[in-house]
Amino acid sequence: MKRRAFASLALGMLPLATLPVSAADRIGVLMLHGKNPGGPLSPQYAPVKAAMEKQGWLVALPDMPWSRNRYLQGHWDGAMAEIAQHVKTLQDQGAARIVLMGHSMGVPAAMSHAARGGTAHALVLLAPGHVPRGYFTAPSLAPVKESIEAARALVAAGKGDENNRFMDINQGRQQPVVTTAKNFLSYFDPESDADMGVTAPRLPASLPVLTAIGQGDPMFTRVREYYVDKLPANLKTQFLEVSGGHLDTPQVALDQVMAWIPQAAGA
Repeated sequence: MKRRAFASLALGMLPLATLPVSAADRIGVLMLHGKNPGGPLSPQYAPVKAAMEKQGWLVALPDMPWSRNRYLQGHWDGAMAEIAQHVKTLQDQGAARIVLMGHSMGVPAAMSHAARGGTAHALVLLAPGHVPRGYFTAPSLAPVKESIEAARALVAAGKGDENNRFMDINQGRQQPVVTTAKNFLSYFDPESDADMGVTAPRLPASLPVLTAIGQGDPMFTRVREYYVDKLPANLKTQFLEVSGGHLDTPQVALDQVMAWIPQAAGA
């Protein structure tokens, strides 16, 4: 069995890093927020962004296609193109080392970007969410499974580019999605790049990954099996179990994340 390098750390074990910033190693952090109702204005992100900017890092927190105002807008490929453009903007501003930090829906997005060969020197994955494969295993998620199957049938019938009504479930609440079958499947098909289990083994072995999840998170008991144990071995990769629930993780894990980033993404 392949040896894997993961560390499960308790809160407070790592000191907050305060390192001098030079042009050669300046860090840029692209923060990818969670799915609706999460968005760049959600309160859990502001203190995280401010703390990183205080370190002298360049930080971007853009509005992504799964926010309240853009809910599941377009195709997954379009979201990946947006991430690539935001990365380029950070680089144009002087970032030499790029960290993708995803929360919830932002986690599979960050992983997909890196698995496709996009620029990333480290991934920070907080309270991973959105599990297409999981829609086929839990009876409570049957409405999404039915929508996936309906979208597949529409594509097979040559109707993949027509708008239809599908169903999503976010944090236990059903939410309709009006889009094309092809676009819906790009986000929800278990074999797509939107599934963390699909992209995890395709990540570069040189890419360090930090996963943090709260003990009250619905994914707490499943996240290792779902994707963490599929990550390529890397000595800098870490797995953190923290207190709190799904929405708390960005702030609860902040000190550990801040200490890890310079060590993992440094030149």
